[in-house]
Amino acid sequence: MNATQGPLLIVEDTPNILELLEVTLRFKGYQVVTARDGQEALEVIEKQHPALVITDILMPKVDGFTLVYRLRSNPETQAIPVIFLSATYIAPEDKDFALTIGATRFLEKPINNDELLRTINELLTKGINPPTRPAIKEREFLKSYRERLEIKLGQKSAQISRTERLLGTLPAEQKPGFLATLKQSVLDRENIRAELDRVREFLAKFDTPA
Repeated sequence: MNATQGPLLIVEDTPNILELLEVTLRFKGYQVVTARDGQEALEVIEKQHPALVITDILMPKVDGFTLVYRLRSNPETQAIPVIFLSATYIAPEDKDFALTIGATRFLEKPINNDELLRTINELLTKGINPPTRPAIKEREFLKSYRERLEIKLGQKSAQISRTERLLGTLPAEQKPGFLATLKQSVLDRENIRAELDRVREFLAKFDTPA
């Protein structure tokens, strides 16, 4: 890696995934900086201007979709390539939305290290340019984003209901794993709901006469 390119920024709120990515990339010789949500990432980017951003989507405070939209809306950060990693937003519509707002690549979790390393190498060495600005205006972004959040909230709630029903039928030795999954799903649902409330608030400002 050319040192003048700047570090790779990993944005991930799950500690074990963040650690795995950081160790993997450092082992391959990359300089790495990290952030645990999109807001922290924006602060890191302002100070260090990374060569590439690798980010989760579902995160507290500022999630991956909003992070990318803000990067593409800022002339100083428009050209930074962004790789999305997600286990939640993996429907074709989610991927289309990600590319529309300016993501450079989209990889699903669980992470395939070989695929991730190939993608990073491609973006750093072949000079593939990301979009220099979002393809949609802010109000359109918020409306499309709200739709993705509403669909995902419904799916996550249905998943939680299924898991809760299943728990009552399981033997005791199988319950801990399902309880851990349920706990994470509930946390994900709350993050989605909080982000949806934030987006609805922003949209209400657009629709309120000045």
